Amino acid sequence: MRLSRRRLVGTLAAVAALGAAGTALAARRQSYYQGPMTDHFDGIRFVDPHGAQPRSMLELMRWRLSRTPAVWPDWAPSPFADHPPRWIGGHDLRISYVGHASLLLQTGRRNILIDPVWSDRASPFGLVGPKRVNAPGIAFEHLPPIDTVLVSHSHYDHLDAAALSRLVREHRPRIITPLGNDAIMRDLDPAITAEACDWHQTVTVVDDVRITPVPLCHWSARGLFDRNKALWAGFVIETPAGRIYHVADSGYGDGFRFREARERYGPFRLAIIPIGAYEPRWFMADQHMNPDEAVKVLLDCGAEYALAHHHGTFQLTDEAIDAPAKALAQARRTAGLAADRFRVLQPGEVWELGA
Repeated sequence: MRLSRRRLVGTLAAVAALGAAGTALAARRQSYYQGPMTDHFDGIRFVDPHGAQPRSMLELMRWRLSRTPAVWPDWAPSPFADHPPRWIGGHDLRISYVGHASLLLQTGRRNILIDPVWSDRASPFGLVGPKRVNAPGIAFEHLPPIDTVLVSHSHYDHLDAAALSRLVREHRPRIITPLGNDAIMRDLDPAITAEACDWHQTVTVVDDVRITPVPLCHWSARGLFDRNKALWAGFVIETPAGRIYHVADSGYGDGFRFREARERYGPFRLAIIPIGAYEPRWFMADQHMNPDEAVKVLLDCGAEYALAHHHGTFQLTDEAIDAPAKALAQARRTAGLAADRFRVLQPGEVWELGA
């Protein structure tokens, strides 16, 4: 009974927090985007023609009340801490893993930051919600000049208003994001000016760097009342070092989205693929892939190399902190892939790919 009561209290607190956040945003903006209807926008909400709807509140309550999550350590520091150079020139590529879904890409004298999260919690409030168990792999003050920021969708472990506000103040980057997320950012801080793009709409950063948001099987929300009012996406990043396919949060589905990316935008030198936040499968499978599916994504998209992300920093779901890396190692072996074909980094660790 005591355990059930604790679960109930935790669930109700989480729902209350989301409800408060959703109510606040809804009060300020009933719609994040207005535009013509398409195969993935019905005039109010975005949909994925090849995906599934997010789980209902009843299913969320069922999971929260019945879950048996693995115990994560309160603090699991990384042995690495990166001090990136100011620039990387030529056709080389330097990737620094900040943690969870945050990465710094350096190539062609451009510094591209993806889903920057430096806050202690992936939550609408500072005292509740998933808390990070390791420090960002790059201290904010050690960032090189950031010229481009990509934000894949509105979930709190990807869209960190505090980090974006500080980036705007100190770096004044160009921010590129899917439709509707610009309005969310502007509501959170009017100083944040983002360029909102639809799937398959290419933005030229400089002549040899182009960004294209691409479809994935996921969803969006900041609270209870704004589900799918903003679009979600991965990114195809064309650089002097080759094309990079960044897969943000996504279910695997039938693999269509990843084969589509290969046919439409390949070949890819690197795919950045999520491997964590996947248990229990009955609840998560439609929206988060597991390591076995991540290997399938690599094979589907045909990238030369892959880098794992979305693991090891925030406990969002029920698997153990080291389960994604261990399961990926087994999935690689089963598929006959060398370890350096699909790498796992710790926060602050760097991967350099020469020309």
